[in-house]
Amino acid sequence: MATTTKKKIVQWDPAHVKAELLAKYPSKVARKRSKQIMINEAQGNETPEITANVRTTPGIITMRGCTYAGCKGVIMGPTRDIVNLVHGPIGCSFYAWLTRRNQTDAGLDGENYMNYCFSTDMQDSDIIFGGEKKLAAAIQEAYDLFHPRSIAVFATCPVGLIGDDIHTVTKRMKEKFGDCNVYAFSCEGYKGVSQSAGHHIANNQVFKHIVGENDAEKPGKYKINLLGEYNIGGDGFEIDRIFKKCGITNIATFSGNSTYDQFASAHKADLNAVMCHRSINYVADMLETKFGIPWIKVNFIGADATAKSLRKIAQYFGDQEFIDRVEEVITEEMPKVLAARTDVRTRTEGKTAMMFVGGSRAHHYKELFNEMGMRVISAGYEFGHRDDYEGRQVIPDLKVDADSRNIEELEVEADANRFNPRKSAEEIKALENAGYKFKHYDGLAPDMENGTLIIDDLNQYEAEKLVELMKPDIFCAGIKEKYSIQKLGVPMKQLHSYDSGGPYAGFEGAINFYQEIDRLVNSKVWSYMKAPWQDNPQLSATYGWE
Repeated sequence: MATTTKKKIVQWDPAHVKAELLAKYPSKVARKRSKQIMINEAQGNETPEITANVRTTPGIITMRGCTYAGCKGVIMGPTRDIVNLVHGPIGCSFYAWLTRRNQTDAGLDGENYMNYCFSTDMQDSDIIFGGEKKLAAAIQEAYDLFHPRSIAVFATCPVGLIGDDIHTVTKRMKEKFGDCNVYAFSCEGYKGVSQSAGHHIANNQVFKHIVGENDAEKPGKYKINLLGEYNIGGDGFEIDRIFKKCGITNIATFSGNSTYDQFASAHKADLNAVMCHRSINYVADMLETKFGIPWIKVNFIGADATAKSLRKIAQYFGDQEFIDRVEEVITEEMPKVLAARTDVRTRTEGKTAMMFVGGSRAHHYKELFNEMGMRVISAGYEFGHRDDYEGRQVIPDLKVDADSRNIEELEVEADANRFNPRKSAEEIKALENAGYKFKHYDGLAPDMENGTLIIDDLNQYEAEKLVELMKPDIFCAGIKEKYSIQKLGVPMKQLHSYDSGGPYAGFEGAINFYQEIDRLVNSKVWSYMKAPWQDNPQLSATYGWE
């Protein structure tokens, strides 16, 4: 029997909330943070501008991760048959080992190295005398034990500081083995302002060392690559299930449950479908430049968004039989989704959410909250750039700063023998005239309600202050924020690795999400939560500038 919960009424003014967030900061810090806290309000025909992808102010407890985390943990961590060897202290290796709950399927060959933690385990003596010999020995040991097709080496902070030449070591080992592709990522944690730099570095090296290695034709029709999907909690499995029902051939996923051969064969696809714009748009652009494969933005988070994305793929290929099959699949899948949605909306309609996740995920999950009748009153990214907020039209105006220059920019040209435009100029024009958009992403801001708050690089203090002032019914972020938010009496959903939940992608994933959020926002237990120091504060103090 459905019950309707009483809606709480919370009134807040965005300008007041922004002022309160900045009030405790020294004036210089407040000026900088003010540019990263945007009240979403129309300015003529333009989206208001936000400052993003800049260094976190020292002393602020950021929610961001490091460059190494973005490279090894996000992009390369979900690969199953590449030995990912971390050159550094064991703590770095452990930090990026299975922490995002990337699921995998060992496949017919049975090769799956994801459950191993490979590390050179650098010690003080290696920092003093150098670790190149130790790295070469570790690569040799991994090869002797597993005989993998590929070994990837990841640099951590001390490796960059002492100057170990990991690229020369890997090049020598590749030449020695002959049948194993060995390469390295200069992804020292300090190299960029956030994990976004690590994504870029990973994109570059995968494209440089693997993409295009396998020219064998792949069977199947309607061949695509799914870029920026990491199979967290089994999301990729649900998307693949839908693809198979529709007759879509997924050549490569970057990089959930991915294999070396998928990367090597990615140039054989006819369309690139980009999920996480921030982490993978670099590869999408390079595949188009070198091999002639166009890309489109898709989203398989949310049932309505999934249906829209499937129709978008079908429209690109233009085969009426394929278009009809996609409609059949949507018709088969949606009734159970709508039944679940109708049920939960009696309890979730009008409730509020906040999301501070990744570089596209907060935008994707807004779709699911919309479907539940919930309002997202504040959102932002940990490692987003301005184009992730305002849309790709701002890219020509972005300034390349010193931190961005730390990342190698590959010079990519059309392949003399393999460049093959998948659509003629006339076909592309016809699609665009019909409203189809290539290489297009509007960003988060246009989809947020007027007067909501968009905050880049939210920190621990601001998160707690937002909850105090705006009193959301649920807060979505990462593991670092989970317990501090729960202690404030607000349910917290971890959207980096889903806690123990998922999948949330596709049609079945939407139902899972509806039911989980329904349980969280309507459970009374959170109202009883109180941190010990709220009853008995041990210390009190004021800042020097107060």
